[in-house]
Amino acid sequence: MGRVEGIEEVPVTGQPSQYPPNGTYPSPGPSQYQPANGTYPSPAPSQHQPQNVNQYPAPIGEPWSTGLFDCQQDQTNAIMTVAFPCLTFGQIAEVLDQGEMSCATGSFIYLLLTPALFSNWIFGSKYRTKLRKKYNLVEAPYEDVISHIFCPCCSLSQEYRELKIRGLDPALGWNGILAQQSRMHNPPQYQTMSM
Repeated sequence: MGRVEGIEEVPVTGQPSQYPPNGTYPSPGPSQYQPANGTYPSPAPSQHQPQNVNQYPAPIGEPWSTGLFDCQQDQTNAIMTVAFPCLTFGQIAEVLDQGEMSCATGSFIYLLLTPALFSNWIFGSKYRTKLRKKYNLVEAPYEDVISHIFCPCCSLSQEYRELKIRGLDPALGWNGILAQQSRMHNPPQYQTMSM
């Protein structure tokens, strides 16, 4: 047999083994690692364990049909809203109020609030909240007030698109929407040609 480097050969002698022949070992005496009363203290919480990973509550509601900055999806409305935000607001208000407030009245109120320190966001955010509650939409990406303070035209365009996608085209006005819905529910009777 060859010799392996680093391993020392131990001669085999006829001396008895250090281990007991019957396989029983003596029980260890009291140790510094075993408590006297047999109970162990509970471990301290680790600093590395993740606490509450999700600190913000999940948003409540359905997502919007389009994003806040998806104005390119209805370019005509986007241009009109930049030029005349009061008109877009008036159309939205008329639909959400189911005709109780006309487009002209809503536009006029929004226009009056603009010079007063740009306080039209108060009225705009109120109607955005009304639209969200009507369709159970999530308040995202910002709170309603923040959306109307910093992005009033984008907010109005998003609200306009949402109503239009849901079949309530604000450009038709409330009476136009009712007329459209009545035509859909009551198709015209068969007509005959007379000679």
